[in-house]
Amino acid sequence: MLRLFAAFLLPLALTACASVERIALPKVAPIAGANWAAAADRQRITVNYSAYDTFLQRYRTVDDSGIARLRYSAVSPKDRASLNSFVDQLEATDPQALTRDQQLAFWINLYNAQTIALILDHYPVVSIRDISDGPLRLGPWNRPDVQVRGQALSLNDIEHRIVRAHFKEPRVHYALNCAALGCPNLKAEAWRPQSLDADFEAAQTAYLAHPRGVSVDANGRVTASKIFIWFREDFGTTNQDVLAQLVAHTPPEKSAALARRGRIDKYAYDWGLNEAR
Repeated sequence: MLRLFAAFLLPLALTACASVERIALPKVAPIAGANWAAAADRQRITVNYSAYDTFLQRYRTVDDSGIARLRYSAVSPKDRASLNSFVDQLEATDPQALTRDQQLAFWINLYNAQTIALILDHYPVVSIRDISDGPLRLGPWNRPDVQVRGQALSLNDIEHRIVRAHFKEPRVHYALNCAALGCPNLKAEAWRPQSLDADFEAAQTAYLAHPRGVSVDANGRVTASKIFIWFREDFGTTNQDVLAQLVAHTPPEKSAALARRGRIDKYAYDWGLNEAR
């Protein structure tokens, strides 16, 4: 009886924990006094992502389970400097000279490249959350480590106050990579404006097909990534809306199992570093 009681309470406790984490996330609101939504009506400049492509080609790999990992320990000083120069290049770019799709690709690539740079700055670490500015702070997300148009920005600023606030594109959660095993895969090359929609769809499909996106156990219980409770409002108003999204975008067998269950039983996320071993 106690074992059955514990089995009932554990999913509730895990869901409650994820809900508390959701409350602690930054609010989605534009940065005061900065018009990051302003975009060019036509392409005026082109951002060169080739250095970032080369970095990813050298150090990104995919393990047998389908998770993209980075060979952080193998990064050479030369390639580390190249990554820094790439981030500097993006910082020197004026987003207002970019079209909307160019901007979205720009912000995703800046976020992902800066995250890799932060890991390399503090390597070795077990998790990105080990990069802390104090005992009550997990992770480097509030550090104003980049400057764009003269304004210091943190990773949280980019994700919640620019990308989520202005672009209203829920599939960015399959693109922004926080260097964790539970995160959707880091793309094999830079995000490009001309293929955004197709690449969002591919990233969404891959993540929801993988168990860390959503899984159904032998008893039919559903475990979903914490992404779907942390950012629930981006996927729908209620948990049932989120479930409907999962049913619509998972492979047929998994989709049918989700529909039969009719609810998400618990949420999970692996914060371990996406390091190639």
